[in-house]
Amino acid sequence: MLTYQLFELWNSKDLQTLHLVALQGFSKLSEPLEALLTILENCPGKQKGRSQTLGHRVLIEFQTWFEANPQVNLSSLSEQEAAVLQQRALALLTDTHPSFVDSLINIYELSSLDTAILQGHIVWLHSIKCYKEAAALCIKFKLQNNLNMEEMCVPLILQDKITLAESFVTGYSDLEKQLVTLLDSWCHPNFRAEEINKRFPHLPQSKLSTAQIQPKILTKHIFRLVEKFKIDQVLCPNALHKRRLDSLRFLMYKRFVEKSMTDENWTDHVQYVVADDLELQIQLVEMLVKYCSLRKASQWSLRYNIPRYRLPFGVWETQQSLPPHLQQICLSDSAQTEEWVPSPSHCQRFYQVPLIKDKVHFVNSPEALQRCRGLMLKEGSIVGVDMEWQPTFGCMSTQKVALIQLAVFEEVFLLDLCASRFCQHPETVIFIRDLFSQKSILKLAYGMAGDIKCLLATWPELLEEPLKMEEMLDLLSIHQKIQRGKVNQTQNGTKEVMVGQDCAEKGLSLMVQQILGRPLDKTEQMSNWEKRPLRISQIRYAVADAYCLLDVYTVLSSNPASFGLPADLRSLTASQSETSKDKKQKEKQDKQAKKEECQGDKRASPPRPDTEKGALGGEKPSEDSPPLPPQQLRVVCDNMLQGLGRYLRCLGVDVVMLENTDDHRVAAKLAQAEGRVILTCGQPFQSLRSQVGEGRCLSLDCSEKARDQAVRVLRHFNVQPTPSDIFSRCQACNSDQYVAVPREDMIKMLKQKGYLQDQDNADQTPEKSHPQEEEENLCDIVTPAVTPELPRYALQCRWAPLSGLDPDSLTFPGRAPVQLHTVPPALLLKIPLFYVCTRCGKVFWEGSHFDRVLSMFQEVLHITEENTESAAMPMMAAQHN
Repeated sequence: MLTYQLFELWNSKDLQTLHLVALQGFSKLSEPLEALLTILENCPGKQKGRSQTLGHRVLIEFQTWFEANPQVNLSSLSEQEAAVLQQRALALLTDTHPSFVDSLINIYELSSLDTAILQGHIVWLHSIKCYKEAAALCIKFKLQNNLNMEEMCVPLILQDKITLAESFVTGYSDLEKQLVTLLDSWCHPNFRAEEINKRFPHLPQSKLSTAQIQPKILTKHIFRLVEKFKIDQVLCPNALHKRRLDSLRFLMYKRFVEKSMTDENWTDHVQYVVADDLELQIQLVEMLVKYCSLRKASQWSLRYNIPRYRLPFGVWETQQSLPPHLQQICLSDSAQTEEWVPSPSHCQRFYQVPLIKDKVHFVNSPEALQRCRGLMLKEGSIVGVDMEWQPTFGCMSTQKVALIQLAVFEEVFLLDLCASRFCQHPETVIFIRDLFSQKSILKLAYGMAGDIKCLLATWPELLEEPLKMEEMLDLLSIHQKIQRGKVNQTQNGTKEVMVGQDCAEKGLSLMVQQILGRPLDKTEQMSNWEKRPLRISQIRYAVADAYCLLDVYTVLSSNPASFGLPADLRSLTASQSETSKDKKQKEKQDKQAKKEECQGDKRASPPRPDTEKGALGGEKPSEDSPPLPPQQLRVVCDNMLQGLGRYLRCLGVDVVMLENTDDHRVAAKLAQAEGRVILTCGQPFQSLRSQVGEGRCLSLDCSEKARDQAVRVLRHFNVQPTPSDIFSRCQACNSDQYVAVPREDMIKMLKQKGYLQDQDNADQTPEKSHPQEEEENLCDIVTPAVTPELPRYALQCRWAPLSGLDPDSLTFPGRAPVQLHTVPPALLLKIPLFYVCTRCGKVFWEGSHFDRVLSMFQEVLHITEENTESAAMPMMAAQHN
């Protein structure tokens, strides 16, 4: 009776009456503990993990009543009766909602059950593929050591629930190490996903599960867990090797492709990354052959004494031809030869500190610190603060500060923390505490979070007794405000500057360029800051990074309104935490909206034809603006979204797709060079977005099907393809230029290359039993009564004359041969006209693919009577030469 009443009240949504009826009903029950289980077992509409169900509501009401009636408990029942109720309650633990599970465990004292019974239930849940529920219960009952870590955690990882797998092992040192070792084994170069299938054949495989075991993603998880669990990196050799190899590729790119790193810096970092790993040393030599020269590769191979049989072709011979003085890698001692004042061209291009060298003071002893302390701790001072540390390229979890730069007007102090006695001297730590805690001193910084993290790694005592931060103004928050307002100040006046537009600068360098007129020279940013003595160029960079904060603050505070800033710049930092909360709330609301739009920091708008070189506002396209033709949307898809790229290209969008071996930074280069929007998913989004500016990088949900991703992108950019756009681009290479080849010419080409003759016997039809008869019949139909029609997408493509094809080699001007081997001779009886891509030579013909694509994307296609007729209307082919 009570169950029926509660069900009726739940359906009528009369929760207040339900509350009263439940409390009264529980008091009238002779066996409330048994009755509760009966009600829960018969509750309709069970939904895992959902609190808005009748069963969950009943349990909440019973918990309230139970706490008010302590006399109701299992001790009032016989041991056998209590065991039966506990078994029934345990059977209900297939839900993961914490309050549901906790209430049942509390009411029926399930923690007191025999370990074997609890473990058996967890194993049963696992066997019916309730992996998440099994792991959650195992954690509740603290049975992790009783179960196999791999059996429990592998399904979680494949379902993108690595956080739960992490919780499963947390607090159990052996399990923590086992998890890290397992993930590291998946990073081995010879590892294949099929090995998981063999080990766990019952696990379902999907694109999502495959994405979770990509080495790039796994490596990030491994290093995060190594830091969290304080595990020795010796346990993750594969991840460490991959991280170092990726770092080596990055260094090669910076030095020989981007050319933004000096040879001195490159050499320092290469030696650190390669270390004593023979395989990495060989990789370095191979890369040098590719990116630089045989001579450079030979010098490094001699340096590491690589065996001859492991050397790339040509390196050994080059070694033998090198004179003795060129067999060693020699670097000039620029620390002694550089001038403080840079070249005129450098001064013209970059921000310059208005100080002579004598105004820069190196502090590496307690005595030198006293003078610095006297100037820095003056009441009312304004101090620019910056820090430098040795880049480790992710190969180490924590980085210690090597240099602290403190700038006041007219002077800069460089605190050398590589001097161990000075770094660990009590006076040094006291000075840092005093500086940051002084309310009367304004400290300026830019993106201080990273600096503070390294500072705490340098001095662990700052964690034991937390460092107080008073009067810190992070100019990053001010820069973000200026970016949102799109109004920036230069020394020559006010002008609008769109972030990311025709600008390679970012971060502090971009802010300095926008406010002071010239960017910072970031060449020495990735220096070896632990090597002494520092080069003059390093010192100049370190000084500029701190002193520019003073100059930027001076300009901003003199006229904040012109930058769209409040009169009190410090108020922006104070309100930063509130802004973060608002942003998190907005992200939560967006997620609950079922991801109706592509994810990204702002809605992006691709360049319109009339404003292709104009500013990129990153705003949502106006509802009144005309839809964008797919040919004007230019994107680059990273290697996790190749399926999306193929669908967009199929609809006429200009798409470049990264290869599986490409680094995601290639996407940023292509976007900058060709004005493309980056489509990505997962971790690369943040770094890519910072490289191309607002609105030029979109992140999509990796778990979605490629077709759904394509629909989201088209709607996001207000792109409305028509049937005439389908297959207007080559699906293989993205070209939009074809040549029309009539059947007669295709037969001649097949004969010329021997493909037709080879296939005659295989392709005979019952009516044509002799090869010669088939050839004659083919020749009878090569001259149709009407000129073959061009495809429906003819107006959306560029058409080249057939005369551009070399008659002997059958190649196009770009040397691409016609892919005749892909043309089945049997098609010649049915297809009057073939279309060949002039860039890659792929051959196409009209088939059933068009109808499938039309059906698949009907919801986003712009289908009108006009374009339907034009798609069906025969188009007369131009006469070919």
